[in-house]
Amino acid sequence: MQELFLRIAGSNPIGQGLAGGVTIAFLNLLGALAVLVVRRPSERLLNVALGFSAGVMLAASFTSLIMPGIELGGVLPVLAGIVLGVLVLDRADRWIPHLHVAVTGRAWSNGSEAAAAEGVGPSRVAGVILFIVAITLHNMPEGLAVGVGFGSGDVGRALSLMWAIGLQNIPEGLAVSVSALQAGFGRRFYAAYTGIRAGLVEIPLAVLGAWAVSVAEPILPYAMGFAAGAMLFVISDEIIPETHARGHERLATFGTILGLIVMLYLDVTLG
Repeated sequence: MQELFLRIAGSNPIGQGLAGGVTIAFLNLLGALAVLVVRRPSERLLNVALGFSAGVMLAASFTSLIMPGIELGGVLPVLAGIVLGVLVLDRADRWIPHLHVAVTGRAWSNGSEAAAAEGVGPSRVAGVILFIVAITLHNMPEGLAVGVGFGSGDVGRALSLMWAIGLQNIPEGLAVSVSALQAGFGRRFYAAYTGIRAGLVEIPLAVLGAWAVSVAEPILPYAMGFAAGAMLFVISDEIIPETHARGHERLATFGTILGLIVMLYLDVTLG
């Protein structure tokens, strides 16, 4: 698999980052388009799928970012990167009015319930914009992590990270599109389009991450810590609370453990 990837993407880390970004965005596309086929996935299924995503991201943060970063530059640069990643995501979440869109069709803004309005009006347009921005923001660490992985020069570990994030992008893309549909977007095609658009941000971030660490190698441990910290923030602040809010926390927990197992297996077999 590594030889095939190098034959397609070449030996340049930036080209590899681009190929990795396109791959994970494509898998997000598959998940988003699934809303056109799956009539109405159950809330239980979506919670398990999001729990799986959390497990993959949790394992990937340590096996593909934190531990390799410590091996390259020591623990302090990685810890500094983690803290910076968490602070940046926290500031971004506070700068953009916080929005949770649940699969039941209810929306929360700054912790208070605000049902999506029917028809076209300022409140509904604002809710749609906030929804797209919030989901896009939370996809950014994934693209950055893949780019940083390829920029490190360890293609095998970067591939395991790419496939793991791409795999969890499938249920994540479906959940985003279903949430958009239930939040009042109205048409399945537009809901799928919203999910696709939210995932496309991963491509330029993957290229940026690969370019940054390839031209400035000393920042690699910081960049790995930053990407890991940002993903850990999304897991703890977004995914886990969302999957534990509707009475399916046990199934979501099993999904998280399954995702962690899958990522560990990919890391051992591909890394």
